[in-house]
Amino acid sequence: MMYPVLTEVEIPVGGNVSIKGDLTVPPQSESLVIFSHGSGSSRFSIRNRFVAEYLQQKKIATLLIDLLQEAEDLDHVKKFDIELLSNRLMEVTSYMLEEPSTTSFPIGFFGASTGAASALRAAAQLPGIISAVVSRGGRPDLAAGFLDKVKAPTLLIVGSLDKDVVLLNRKAFALLSHEKKIEIIDGASHLFEEPGKLNIVAEMAAEWFTDYLKF
Repeated sequence: MMYPVLTEVEIPVGGNVSIKGDLTVPPQSESLVIFSHGSGSSRFSIRNRFVAEYLQQKKIATLLIDLLQEAEDLDHVKKFDIELLSNRLMEVTSYMLEEPSTTSFPIGFFGASTGAASALRAAAQLPGIISAVVSRGGRPDLAAGFLDKVKAPTLLIVGSLDKDVVLLNRKAFALLSHEKKIEIIDGASHLFEEPGKLNIVAEMAAEWFTDYLKF
């Protein structure tokens, strides 16, 4: 049996700054999803790793990346600096386009919480490069000025119990001008901690990426 290859990567993002990530490339994979975590989270997030492992089972490579260094992550301002995070996500994307194991792969973004905003803002600035975006419990409203420029098919997933975020997602959804879908998961809260709810998120994300991560 062949197992996914896990590699720790260190990616330069300008200004003598490098950030760390975990790249997993399953055998026969032909696409890549880069994860953009929310504030207070990291590449070790249990929820994002759960989704990543599900995608890997579907032969989708994943990159779990910390867009901030450890010291930077203690800076409250930087954790919510969507422009900085988006710029770094674009640098990471450029790096992965040159990475030998993923150079020919179409790329998607999976954003959680505030990470969804950086994913959508970066996708808007990388038309033709980012093939799909999925937001889990995200704050796409924080990228409001860029939403109408997003060309990649976008799926917004929100828990029905996360009422304020549901409203923010509906407003953001209206601003998206290209292919889009919103899914409200009944009985799920912001972190999708209820039994079986994160499984639904993973299944929806995998189906979206399978459909759209193609050249």
